[in-house]
Amino acid sequence: MKPIDLMVFDFDGTLVQSGEDIASSVNRTLRGLGLQPLERERIIRFVGDGVNKLIERSLGAAHRDLFDRALSMFRDVYGKHLLDSTGLYPGVREVLEHFREKRKVILTNKSHVFTMRIAEALDLKGHFDDIIAGDSTPYVKPDPRLIRPLMERFRANPDRTAVIGDGPQDVLLARSAGALSCAFLNGLAPRTDLLALEPDLTCERLDELKTFFA
Repeated sequence: MKPIDLMVFDFDGTLVQSGEDIASSVNRTLRGLGLQPLERERIIRFVGDGVNKLIERSLGAAHRDLFDRALSMFRDVYGKHLLDSTGLYPGVREVLEHFREKRKVILTNKSHVFTMRIAEALDLKGHFDDIIAGDSTPYVKPDPRLIRPLMERFRANPDRTAVIGDGPQDVLLARSAGALSCAFLNGLAPRTDLLALEPDLTCERLDELKTFFA
């Protein structure tokens, strides 16, 4: 097992199963604008780079003029529906309890207000030393300027820092900072996209982390 001092977790698609609520809120928004809804899987592929990119991609080039209205509408809709079906992935609580003595941070491109509401509702906040969202800093994943201050703050060397996430952004973030990357293959991003990046470790369930790290 690999000794580590800092664990950096993604949020959507890693700790929380939130894809259904995100996709349904996007489609409620599109319908509200008089546009055709999209297939769930297509919307899910748009997740990972923050709400602005999600809405931009969902609208497509033909409807860029509706971006401001769509963004405002989505924030309102998602704010009302973000906990309709969202819950924790299997093994999350077990893993967080197992690594209770480790420094742990949530690092997500999701908006802070939505991240915190879900984290509070699912009783996650107390397990983490910090929660950093997409609008908490000027940077978003995979920019290494997000994680380097965390390693300094918690006195964790890159080779004793692990980034656990379901998106290419997470693997690239770890690589850019010299940290260990652990790709969760049953999240929102296609596993083929993750495997193509050759992460250091992969897992099908988060409780596998107990056998990876010490």
